[in-house]
Amino acid sequence: MTQALRLARATSTPAPPEGRAEAILDIARVVFAEKGFDGASMNDLARAAGMSVGNFYRYFRSKDAIVQALIARDMADIEGTFASIAGSDDPIGALRQGIHARIDSATRDRDGALWAEITAAAARRPEIGEAMRAFEAGLTRLFVQVFARARGWPVDRAQARFAGHAKLILLLVKGSGLCQPEQISPQGDLQPLILRMIDQTLAEILSHPDVE
Repeated sequence: MTQALRLARATSTPAPPEGRAEAILDIARVVFAEKGFDGASMNDLARAAGMSVGNFYRYFRSKDAIVQALIARDMADIEGTFASIAGSDDPIGALRQGIHARIDSATRDRDGALWAEITAAAARRPEIGEAMRAFEAGLTRLFVQVFARARGWPVDRAQARFAGHAKLILLLVKGSGLCQPEQISPQGDLQPLILRMIDQTLAEILSHPDVE
């Protein structure tokens, strides 16, 4: 058992029934990141969770179902973060700070490996692909809501003008997460370039004229 998996099991106290499902998701993140979506079997996941396969299936019927639950849980967390950003005195500044922190963390955590696996699986498995498309559409909507708040515009106007900006930022953040840690290191030339492009995109949103 790897150190990351030991930590996941130690910090995921099973408090049945709801807590047990949450603990399984914490452990599945580690297993998928280490073994890959295709490389990790349901037996592997059950064993890592310290459960029999039969009992494991009571919580999740398939790996697809686990990934869908991971996506839904991450989306709920992200919505909370964006609500705080949109409610701040400087929504664009708060968003910029959050994005910079997220990209910087890609060099230290395993979420990049996890999302690389989920992205690859989404291209092959319709259920995961649909969940990913809904996830990315939801993220785009959250970005636009922050832009609308920053400009004092109605959301539909911000959507019409800045949806492309939101998709570009999402693409850059997602791409940074798919890179190997050494590729996106702060000491390299790629991370500063990505951050500069994001900053320029956010600045363009703030500087766009109110009258078109």
